[in-house]
Amino acid sequence: MAEVLRVPVMRRLWIGQLVSTFGDFLALFAVINFLTYHLHATPAEVTNLQIAYLLPIAILGVLAGVFVDRWPLKPTMVASDFSRAVLCLLLLVSHQTWHFYTVLAALSIFSSFFGPAQGVAIRSAVPLHGLRSANALMQQVMFGMRIVGPPLAGLLYIAAGAKTCYIGDSISFVCSGLLIASLALSKPVAEALKEVTGNTAEAAEAAEAAAPTETLSSFRAAGGSASPTPAPALEKKGLASILPDMRQGISFIVHHAALLFVILALAAGMFIIGCFGPLIAIYIRDTVHGSTKLYSAASAAIGVGMFLGVNALNTVGKKLSNTVLVYAGLTGIALGLCLLAGITQAWATVVGDLLIGIAVAGIVVPANTLIQQETPAELMGRVGSSVMSFVFAAQILGLVLSGILADHIGVRHVFALCAILLVVLTIAGKLFMEPKPATA
Repeated sequence: MAEVLRVPVMRRLWIGQLVSTFGDFLALFAVINFLTYHLHATPAEVTNLQIAYLLPIAILGVLAGVFVDRWPLKPTMVASDFSRAVLCLLLLVSHQTWHFYTVLAALSIFSSFFGPAQGVAIRSAVPLHGLRSANALMQQVMFGMRIVGPPLAGLLYIAAGAKTCYIGDSISFVCSGLLIASLALSKPVAEALKEVTGNTAEAAEAAEAAAPTETLSSFRAAGGSASPTPAPALEKKGLASILPDMRQGISFIVHHAALLFVILALAAGMFIIGCFGPLIAIYIRDTVHGSTKLYSAASAAIGVGMFLGVNALNTVGKKLSNTVLVYAGLTGIALGLCLLAGITQAWATVVGDLLIGIAVAGIVVPANTLIQQETPAELMGRVGSSVMSFVFAAQILGLVLSGILADHIGVRHVFALCAILLVVLTIAGKLFMEPKPATA
């Protein structure tokens, strides 16, 4: 990871992610507190706040990737950051529940373009063998902020109020946008060919000649519908131009067995997190009969586990394939859920949450790495946005179903059912979606 951070583009992307993620924690903490204590929101209204943010990404994700593949990277990312900075300021004049829903949904629309573009930027900046470390670094930011973000946001909220948190989030997006604006970003096709040929001029010529044909040869051989040149698609206008590009990205995923499996695994992991998040507090209160202190410790254990899991990937997991790590991650989440369902003790709750956190990292980082390694450069935006759409849709489904299932079968049985689903997915992946050895 230290070597990856020496790449100037990656270093600034990482710093921008660090700043903007902390800003997001500030704003989200302030919004939830305002809804809870000033507007006296119900649990359903607080849950719907998260759904309001996730839903636009789930719906627009596949469409956004088409434009990310067509638009230049830097203007797309900078425009997204600056637009979100302006939208954050609207929180200053938000005083009703639907105001917050609307602003968060608008923020989500611009995030649906930024996420895939950032994935393409990482792919273009980092050599293929460094992608796992690069993804680990970016996930470290997210998981680390789960540990230190809430207490820091709480201190600022208490000391300066909600409006200061909103302004802080806006400033964080401006800083991220300025960092990205200082970078030289380009699509990764020519750079990848340069690594193969060892010659910049030859790589440029090869990229121009091969991009429409050779880089998609494996896709077409697997049953994809890519045309030999991109010109006809670009000549079309409106939906006639967009829909074929969307189908091309989805078809690539469907016809790539290993990629399809890790995406399903990633979606399954996020579905479990969606179910687990709202129910863990109820589980601790009603099943373990624990206090707020135990809930805080369990929540922190998930963040600590994620952080430890990311770092372990670059030590003990160096020689393991991405698919093996995903199997281990799915199995680890299942074991953690079984521990929660089977042993209703305080220590088991903390240990189970810690294990789930470690296992989630074992899915997220290898899955993102495999997606970046296996996807042709010209499809990165579409594939990345489709993955984001699937993952956020799974998380929404988990949020919606968690309460319904818990009311009918109980929280412990929900955890047990989720564990069974993960085991079934692991077996199915091993039997039907294991990558086949390449022939000469």
